[in-house]
Amino acid sequence: MSIDWEKEVSHRSDELINDLSELVSIDSSRDIEHKTSDFPLGPGPAKALQAFLHFADRDGFATKNVDNLAGRIEFGESDDAIAILSHVDVVPEGPGWETNPFEPVIKDGNFYARGASDDKGFGLAAYYAMKIIKELNLPVSKSVQLILGTDEESEWVGINHYMEKETLPETGFSPDAEFPAINGEKGIVSFRVNFPKPEIGLVKQFEAGIRPNMVPQNASTKLDLNVASFDDIKAKLNEFLENNKMIKGNVESDDENNIAEITIIGKGAHAMEPFNGVNAATYLAKFLTTLELNDSEKTYFGFIADDLHLDFAGQRLNIANKDDVMGELTLSPNIYEYDETKANILLNIRYPKGDTGDTLTEKINQALPTNASAEIEGHNQLPHFVAADDPLVQALVGAYHDHTGDDTKPFTVGGGTYGRILKHGIAYGAMFPGDENVMHQPNEYINIDKLLKSTAIYADAIYRLIK
Repeated sequence: MSIDWEKEVSHRSDELINDLSELVSIDSSRDIEHKTSDFPLGPGPAKALQAFLHFADRDGFATKNVDNLAGRIEFGESDDAIAILSHVDVVPEGPGWETNPFEPVIKDGNFYARGASDDKGFGLAAYYAMKIIKELNLPVSKSVQLILGTDEESEWVGINHYMEKETLPETGFSPDAEFPAINGEKGIVSFRVNFPKPEIGLVKQFEAGIRPNMVPQNASTKLDLNVASFDDIKAKLNEFLENNKMIKGNVESDDENNIAEITIIGKGAHAMEPFNGVNAATYLAKFLTTLELNDSEKTYFGFIADDLHLDFAGQRLNIANKDDVMGELTLSPNIYEYDETKANILLNIRYPKGDTGDTLTEKINQALPTNASAEIEGHNQLPHFVAADDPLVQALVGAYHDHTGDDTKPFTVGGGTYGRILKHGIAYGAMFPGDENVMHQPNEYINIDKLLKSTAIYADAIYRLIK
């Protein structure tokens, strides 16, 4: 039977865009500050999960909401199932948006909203692929389970809760990355580096960062004008900005509190590719080292400027590592807290085979200044790999090739997807080779034509796996 998958998608394109518009209008970033018994991760993730499951109820699928932490949409009667793992949560909007991130805008063929690509657009593409197979009443020998998590961007509480309560298939993919296929994912771990309680001098406060997996676009500091003059700070900042054109910045005087407030603006990026961003915090720390600092301040800001700034491979921390298949380790220092009570930095590391959380802990602590220490914060995800000649990989890549003619090979990334949860799982689309990676960045978007193309690829690929 020959099926024109792209034609089937075109018949449903308006409905797909309408559903995506509804889904991205929900701010589903994790919000445990407002959690309740009904909304264990805050109201947004649960509401997005409910909305997605409502689409499936409307279309006649079997669904299950697992305590507003995860959900399942199921098609087929077989006990032999493949899994499609997606997520309905998003990273916080962050600064730099030209439109309201939760009011979708279509411009020049692109659909702009937080979550348009990561992962609401990609997840809905996979859902509509299932919907097409169901509505065409195609014969299948296996079932499909689209499983939705609610905090993939943070601690994976939702999907871990699902695995405690439900049985997860062993084989499948996550539509949360790139085509033709991501058959390897580096390990992911964050370290909290704690420094001794600061002795406050010039710098009264320094802060930057929103999430461990986001390169900070903005950084700010408050300086004591009893220690340095505003005119001197301003002159040095202007000189620094002139020599570092990749950032913007300004300084304002708070005369009432006798404080100078500096803001630096860089460029946000996904922590798996920190070199694609401009880390505002490390640049601001670099600037602060040009001022008169006390020994406590020199230790903290000097470490950032000398050992972290622009060192994406972790060479200065002696953690640089490279695997022939998985590539290089990447280091991204993404959250900073400094005031009279604390001084710390959160490092997000994506590491290939050859390291573990223990080996990285030992190496980092050996490289830290005296009395500073590092420990793992959150969960440590080990590297994951499925061979390129595996039948699952071959089937998915084959569907992609047949729709695009592109012979790009599967590859490894530093990002972490739900695909690594499965014993036999990979990440699969829906970014195309050469696409701008706008995940975790302001003005996130998905190209509508490519959204529809990816839906057709998913439909073909899923049917190859279950027919």
